Amino acid sequence: MEPVRMVDCVKLGRRLPGLAAAPSGGALGQRIFENVSADAWNMWEEQSKLVINHYQLVLADPEARAFLREQMEEYFFGEDAQVPEGYTPPGSKGAPAAPAKK
Repeated sequence: MEPVRMVDCVKLGRRLPGLAAAPSGGALGQRIFENVSADAWNMWEEQSKLVINHYQLVLADPEARAFLREQMEEYFFGEDAQVPEGYTPPGSKGAPAAPAKK
């Protein structure tokens, strides 16, 4: 059995088990592999669903994928991670109407 690979997680601020492999290709995937814990990655997977649904992203669209990638980079390496602008949890009073589709 191989030892668990540990990383100093930039998102959670402590040493935790890392991902088994880079989550995507390129420099950002490698940066995440080296600096993000598996726990923080699981948090991103939930956050990404929120972003995809809030902005009604169609991931077949290269621009939507680029936007999601930017959001991922901000989530892990930005000054602070926040829910999308204007987001109100479902069922809250005053929840904004869904934006018009392009």
